[in-house]
Amino acid sequence: MLMDFKVDGKTVAVIGGGLEGCRKIQNFLNSTAEITVISNEFSEGIKILAEQGKIRLHQAEIKDEQKFIDQLNPKPDMLLAVTNNSELNAKLVRAAKNVGCIVYCVTDPALSDFILPAIAHVGDVKIAVSTGGKSPAMARELRQRIEKLVTPEDLLEIELQAYLRKLLKNSILDQRIRSRFLNEILNNVDIKQALREGNLCMAKELSLKLVQNKEATAT
Repeated sequence: MLMDFKVDGKTVAVIGGGLEGCRKIQNFLNSTAEITVISNEFSEGIKILAEQGKIRLHQAEIKDEQKFIDQLNPKPDMLLAVTNNSELNAKLVRAAKNVGCIVYCVTDPALSDFILPAIAHVGDVKIAVSTGGKSPAMARELRQRIEKLVTPEDLLEIELQAYLRKLLKNSILDQRIRSRFLNEILNNVDIKQALREGNLCMAKELSLKLVQNKEATAT
């Protein structure tokens, strides 16, 4: 089951400053989560994110996992163990669970409370791809293929649908009737042609006329 966590305003601790840590951080950058990366050294990508003010860095070498977790202040809502040391990752997530953190272990999915699928981002579209931890490399490959399938027309149709949903909520109170009419508008030949041509304004104008005609018929 794939779920999209709402992490706005939450604290996220990422233990591990390498390339894998940098990849996992990308999942949280569009939120208002407070992200702290903890490691004894950091990759260039992570340093750049810190310079941009998107994350915080804390340099530390972990010798006693439970003591380290106990001393974190504030306690993170979510902890990601993404070092290249599988034994350290396992000890960290177990210690973090003891203090109520939601945890992710890059080297042992069975210890994780959640998975971090490969996310295809195209405009406002997000599509999660997961192999259940069996092949992160293949998940990334599939993500890249999916990103190529989403067209500019698809993105404009999303914009049009958002515009229409707001418009129709004020004029058609019955949700089932509203859904049927919304599908009718989106399948209109002229509107689809306008979207193919990249003309969102024209698509909105045509849609508005259909809505007005629908309202006139209803009255």
